[in-house]
Amino acid sequence: MTSILLIYPHFNPSRKRSSFLFPPLGLGYVASALRENGHRVDILDCTFLKVAEARRRAEASGAEVVGIYSMASMRQEAIVFARLLRRRTQLLVAGGPEPSSDPASFLDDFDLVVMGEGEETVLELLGALKEESDLGSLRGIAYRRGRRGDLVRAGEPGGGAVVVTEGRPHREDLDSIPFPARDLFPNEDYIRYWREHFGTATTSVITTRGCPFACEFCSRSVFGTSYRERSAGNVLDEVEEVLDLGYDHIHFSDDVFTLNRERVLDICRDIRKRGLSFSWECLCRVDGIDPAVAEAMRVAGCQRVLFGIESGSDAVLSLMRKRITVQKAEEAVSTARSAGLKTGAFFILCYPGETDETVLQTLRFATRLPLDYLSFTAPHPLPGTPLYERVKEEMGCLDASRKDGAIFCGGFSEGKVKFAKVKGEVEFNIRIHFGRGASLFVVPFEAVTDRIFGLMK
Repeated sequence: MTSILLIYPHFNPSRKRSSFLFPPLGLGYVASALRENGHRVDILDCTFLKVAEARRRAEASGAEVVGIYSMASMRQEAIVFARLLRRRTQLLVAGGPEPSSDPASFLDDFDLVVMGEGEETVLELLGALKEESDLGSLRGIAYRRGRRGDLVRAGEPGGGAVVVTEGRPHREDLDSIPFPARDLFPNEDYIRYWREHFGTATTSVITTRGCPFACEFCSRSVFGTSYRERSAGNVLDEVEEVLDLGYDHIHFSDDVFTLNRERVLDICRDIRKRGLSFSWECLCRVDGIDPAVAEAMRVAGCQRVLFGIESGSDAVLSLMRKRITVQKAEEAVSTARSAGLKTGAFFILCYPGETDETVLQTLRFATRLPLDYLSFTAPHPLPGTPLYERVKEEMGCLDASRKDGAIFCGGFSEGKVKFAKVKGEVEFNIRIHFGRGASLFVVPFEAVTDRIFGLMK
């Protein structure tokens, strides 16, 4: 039996009011696989901890193996933990989207990287280490190999050749995977946070893995392009477990929850058949909803659908490889609203290849949609994505050390990107606050800020 600590290095200051604050399901899945095979495991979720307290707990854990999750916005904290624990543990492992897409860059601070889905890889890794067998035969890892073929730990003199092994095939039967070890999450803190800020106790559930689409900016380094799904019964067995913990609202965090129309209808029917009382929301492509599905979702407790629209320009949508149109996006929002669902949407402003006019098209389109939630973000070229490959030679103000992740300004200054974001948020809030009378304020505001935006560099 090995003692393992899994760290989620996300710190959420009390002043930050995020509506997407959820426990780390990926680490929960790995923890379940480890426990099922006799290992002693704990999760250090730093979301509600002060930095000093989180580091103290990590140092005091005494774990033989430490695994640290990382994505773009957590990279620096992950590295700090790795350097802190390097001499206190037998093995330091990095995992998550960022290490999976760029493993070599983590091997200065970590002994080994687990790439992609981690449940099976971590178990095989522990077995190989115990038997002192060749790590090169394990699929889905990266490490430094010494002259004798052994693992070279981070920080050891002489380094070693970087070895990236063959990728691990994705697991097809998702129903056979044990549910996340939710008892290891700080559930009371999450429930308290959500009730205080939003009036519901919300957590996330993922019912599919992989996405068959190929949006230019999207990182698929963990789940890949091989779409796999859980059965309706398996999903709702987990939902019942979640409800027993005190949650009452579910965020289905799949990239394409509504891709399989019949499965969505099965889930809706099963919710009603079981008599479950909870509200929920999901992410949805604009080509993944129709009136019958929207109505079935509403009757089954769905309150809101969130669309990744990204642009109000068909030319930019084509550049992004979204495979949707502005008209289709408008129709999808209308379909959801007609069924009585709340709607939200995500947009990217100042995307590489955009012009001032396409940015303004997006702002006008987004702020005029009948939405209840609207998010504007700057472009984030993540390693391993086609967007990253397209812009890496002209990084502009790309800065990977930023705590909110790298952004790319391209032909726009960082100030201009921020101005566009604030402009859109103000226009949206005016429309929400004043309703039908909003045009009295929006029209002059839009005219002035359009002009300012055009003059900015």
